[in-house]
Amino acid sequence: MKKAFLLLCLLLPAAFSAFAQWPFKGGYLMYYQVEENGDTVFRDVIDPVWVFPKNRRRRNKGKDWRKEYRLVYNFNRVYPYALAGRKMTRQVDSTIAADVSKRAQRSRYIDDVEKELFRLFEKDIRSMTISQGALLMRLIDRECGKSPYDLIKTYESGFVASFWQLVAKLFSQDLKARYDPNGRDANIEQLVQIWEAGHWDAFYYSIFMEKPTRYTLERDRLESEVRPLKKKG
Repeated sequence: MKKAFLLLCLLLPAAFSAFAQWPFKGGYLMYYQVEENGDTVFRDVIDPVWVFPKNRRRRNKGKDWRKEYRLVYNFNRVYPYALAGRKMTRQVDSTIAADVSKRAQRSRYIDDVEKELFRLFEKDIRSMTISQGALLMRLIDRECGKSPYDLIKTYESGFVASFWQLVAKLFSQDLKARYDPNGRDANIEQLVQIWEAGHWDAFYYSIFMEKPTRYTLERDRLESEVRPLKKKG
């Protein structure tokens, strides 16, 4: 009898724990704990919330970002592609410097990279609006440190040239225009700073009252490698 009682005492907490997580109509049961002084403390996990100060527009030098909601929305859509473009450009430059010794090798490698880029991103870029495409061009300049025109010139109609030429044709943009963080692109630069500071989710929520959509890229590194040239004869 004592053994049965002890077994029952051991099983009851486990059974209650499982039952406390079982959903029922109207919500979920909550865990509770009885303190030494007899008080009952209920425990639960709640979703995070953002709390914003009153008159937050005045604290941001008078800017009401809600009036720039289209720019904020488009930035959230395209900035991940600009970051991926920066990583891939550096990867290609590094590979060419380390592994390419002949022009024919370089041309073949660039051709392989170009095909891979189109395979990865062409569908996504074609689905962007004209405004999003124009913004992407500005951000590519910022992240890569060169205008689209300079990138095309550097790669001689290769990997970046063909890829961003596609963007230019789709959105009729000036490939020579440089990114100006203190002038025409000041608003874009502020958004970049918010993103880099790790405040993007809260900032986006303060405008749209919903979490930003995460645009996940298949990858941000290239798989193309330099292929050896076939020996003649």
